Amino acid sequence: MQVLNQVTEAARREITWQEFQAHLLGSGAVERITVVNNKIARVHLRRPLVLPPASASTPGFHNVTADVSGSGGGGGAQGDRGYDGYGEGGHGGAWDGDQASGEAGSRAVASGAHWLPAAPHDTYYFTIGSVDSFERRLEAAQAALGIAPRDYVPVQYVEEGNVAVEILRLIPTLIFMGALFYMMRGAGGGAGGGGGLGNVFKVGRSTAKKFKKEDVNITFKDVAGVDEAKKEIMEFVEFLKNPKRFTDLGAKIPKGALLSGPPGTGKTLLAKATAGEANVPFFSISGSEFIEMFVGVGASRVRDLFKEARASAPCIVFVDEIDAVGRKRGIGRFGGGNNERESTLNQLLVEMDGFNDRTNIVMLAGTNRADILDPALLRPGRFDRQITIELPDIKGRKQIFEVHLKGLKLEGQVSDYSGRLAGLTPGFSGADIQNICNEAAIVAARRGRKTIDLECFEAATDRVIGGLESNKLITPEEKRIVAYHEAGHAVAGWNLEHADPLLKVTIVPRGRGSLGYAQYLPKEVFLRTEEQINDIICMALAGRASEQVNFGTYTTGASDDLKRVTQIVYQMITVYGMSSKVGQLAFPKEDMGGFPSDRPYSDHTAEVMDTEAKTMVDKAFQRTLDLVAKHKHQVEAIAELLLKKETINHDDMLAVLGPRPFASHKSYEEFVHATMHGKSKEAGGSSGSSAGGDDKSKQQRDGGKHEPQLSPV
Repeated sequence: MQVLNQVTEAARREITWQEFQAHLLGSGAVERITVVNNKIARVHLRRPLVLPPASASTPGFHNVTADVSGSGGGGGAQGDRGYDGYGEGGHGGAWDGDQASGEAGSRAVASGAHWLPAAPHDTYYFTIGSVDSFERRLEAAQAALGIAPRDYVPVQYVEEGNVAVEILRLIPTLIFMGALFYMMRGAGGGAGGGGGLGNVFKVGRSTAKKFKKEDVNITFKDVAGVDEAKKEIMEFVEFLKNPKRFTDLGAKIPKGALLSGPPGTGKTLLAKATAGEANVPFFSISGSEFIEMFVGVGASRVRDLFKEARASAPCIVFVDEIDAVGRKRGIGRFGGGNNERESTLNQLLVEMDGFNDRTNIVMLAGTNRADILDPALLRPGRFDRQITIELPDIKGRKQIFEVHLKGLKLEGQVSDYSGRLAGLTPGFSGADIQNICNEAAIVAARRGRKTIDLECFEAATDRVIGGLESNKLITPEEKRIVAYHEAGHAVAGWNLEHADPLLKVTIVPRGRGSLGYAQYLPKEVFLRTEEQINDIICMALAGRASEQVNFGTYTTGASDDLKRVTQIVYQMITVYGMSSKVGQLAFPKEDMGGFPSDRPYSDHTAEVMDTEAKTMVDKAFQRTLDLVAKHKHQVEAIAELLLKKETINHDDMLAVLGPRPFASHKSYEEFVHATMHGKSKEAGGSSGSSAGGDDKSKQQRDGGKHEPQLSPV
């Protein structure tokens, strides 16, 4: 309401030039004029203002009169102007004019008498186009009224500011600045992340997380399955706890160690355990946090990190995924981001050279791409030791399961599960094993059970390997093709000497696009012969060969098998030198940072490689066709059992096919022994009856609750 009243009042005060000239200027009521910002002319009236009663002809208005200082009858030369003291002096008789002038003043009074409102304002205003035009018109109007130049209305020029207008002008700028400030705070990826704008005022500060020695509660007891790496890194604990023991003998404390290996093998956990055992502060940072969009930020963060480390010595600094900043220099030379990464790497090298025997700072780094690191980073004096952490073998997986099973509420003892689960998870890392244990607990809770049994672990393993079970139905014809395809894999692996033995075969569709899969226990060896690799190729091609033998055609279901076979064959030719046509040559692919590399061989050699690869695959496929045709009755038996049960294991294969014609390797025998031992404990009787009961329950579980389901091939 207040704003509305102000607007109404402003509307009453505004007048036009014509009204000003006719009613105010001519009546002598104008005391002065103030021009504001060269746009608005404010008209200030004289005071006091005497208002006689309103005339009948003009309701609401009054005649404006003033004290007439002149005498005489019919309006003499003085006093006819209307207002006393028009001039700046304020004296009566504003101007001395003749009779005509007096008459003009009387007419002016008469013309303005009925115009003013009953409660006139002190000021009125009107807008002007320009100052020059306003001055000319005002002077002409006063001259037309016969006003002497000395009595002209004074005009004052002022500059004024409107607070409300200025605030309105600043609103867009304030909104923009607020949005920019919000982005600067929020784009940093949370608490000081390295990506985005981050905190622009602290952009050069290190983002490493510091764990105080009392906060690091992980020790070597929590690390399992990596005994060799643990022994190697335990020496760093001795270096930090008792450095004098080594320095007295003239030994120099290693400055750092590089932990390399596949993802999830425990590199970060091992570094934290080292800090926990040594009871020293632990700095953890990702390699990507050094790289920033601003030039020089990476090097500044490296300097700040090592400054904090020196202040907290003795301590351990761990850089995870160091390949993000330690990639070979000169690779990917295009773009300014690469130069920034190289500057950060150079600063890291300088800081590591700054360590001395009294610094007591151990630098640990983790990566799964040690092959692309800069050689200067790996030389002695920086990362003195390179510790490779491989995927755990069956013994290592058993130890890891024993660690993670301790916190679960099991139906039985930890030893009843660790051995068999280790055999069910070939090629799994420590992180995968932890995920399986967590999934098993979730499955047990979903099924409303009070404890976790082996059935929950099997369901969790299937979930991790193949994904969720698909709810789409498949036609009986497609299901039959899938059963014969998987039976071909199983029978070929059973009858090939160097093939990996079978653990489980299923035709239950899974969410990762598979209509079925066969799980094997690979031999954990480091060297393979050409004969062993050929058996692996034949086993991979056995699914398509089974389709050809039993249906006279083959489908698109073997695409993953063909992809794997092609990769193996080209490795035999270009890496292992197992081709008579190409010879003992090796052409391994080099990582050029996403840029194509030059081939170190001619087009003719490439053509020979392609021809040789096709010849090797054709030869292996023909061998597989002969093998499947020879054991066709076994393929049919396994396929029919799959159609009936949907999932079969080693015991079912043994019951249908009999013992393998070749001796199994030691780890497989250990798995079978653990499986039979676990089943005998569950059933409390013989292993044979237990196996049958387990298969029956498995059949009821998979076949009763889940009808045959379809997923497009």
